[in-house]
Amino acid sequence: MNFTDTVLVTGGAGFIGSNFVLSWMENAGTPLLNLDLLTYAGNPANLAALEGDTRHRLVRGDICDGDLVAALLREHRPRAMVHFAAESHVDRSIVAPDAFLRTNIEGTFTLLERAKAYWLGLEESDRRAFRFLHVSTDEVYGSLGTNDPAFCETTAYAPNSPYSASKAASDHLVRAYHHTFGLPTLTTNCSNNYGPFQFPEKLIPLMILHALEGKPLPVYGDGSNVRDWLFVEDHCVAIRTVLERGRPGETYNIGGRSERRNLDVVTTLCDLVDEMQPDPAQGPRRRLITFVKDRPGHDQRYAIDSSKIARELGWTPAETFERGLRRTVRWYLDHLEWVEQIRSGEYLKWIEENYAERLAR
Repeated sequence: MNFTDTVLVTGGAGFIGSNFVLSWMENAGTPLLNLDLLTYAGNPANLAALEGDTRHRLVRGDICDGDLVAALLREHRPRAMVHFAAESHVDRSIVAPDAFLRTNIEGTFTLLERAKAYWLGLEESDRRAFRFLHVSTDEVYGSLGTNDPAFCETTAYAPNSPYSASKAASDHLVRAYHHTFGLPTLTTNCSNNYGPFQFPEKLIPLMILHALEGKPLPVYGDGSNVRDWLFVEDHCVAIRTVLERGRPGETYNIGGRSERRNLDVVTTLCDLVDEMQPDPAQGPRRRLITFVKDRPGHDQRYAIDSSKIARELGWTPAETFERGLRRTVRWYLDHLEWVEQIRSGEYLKWIEENYAERLAR
């Protein structure tokens, strides 16, 4: 059985996945099959630009459904699988970890099993060319101290939340399927992404929208937690680079070279919203910053050493944090209709449950 030029993407209606799909269609242009369960964070509206494009097909389905995955592989015969689908919000994993174990562990296992069976049925040359790329996170490495060196590909795993533990487990499964069965896998571990289409439960879009509406800006603890920020378009380029030139069995860390304290990110966002959408009646948005009770087990610092992907594959981030953040604020201001469409009752209920008690402190 020969394969085609098609790439199968899981979770391609979510934040990073939809940006990848749009980037793929613009830059690669070969057929793409998009499997997404379309839960609260998966939004077909993210892919509206592809309406009528016969190169893209969106299938609503669960990655834990092995029969469905096998059928799609038989029908479309993809040359690669790129696996984004995941539950990814730490706060949600603290409240309801079971969904994270099911999607991130069981789902990844199901994909690997079906990918292995499909791969073994390919012709010899196609088997050598096939790739399974697993998109993961820097959170699997745990937390860093202020002066600790950045995470590299050989950093020991030390996940501290149900989310990061479930992603660590999925990483280990991917590694095992390469070393045990020879499946040509690739793993990427990225730092915090930001940019268009990010669901507004995450820090940057949440702060932009609350600032616009004059609502409190909840900052955990004293805001000193540090994250490395990666513009989503840079991440998509990196994934395409790893898919095409990465060595099977290898892991590549992808970072933005932009470490910032959470409080500094929020104050910068306040200033950008003041500049782009001034509201004299509100006054400076910084006055909305409200320090709230920290979340359990909050990692202090993440930092990525992405020298391996730069050295071996020639990738480095093109966007600075300052430009990327300005572009992101502008996108949300220009797409408030998109925001309103996804602010369902479930989203509002979650914001209330997660922040009401902290804000009342």
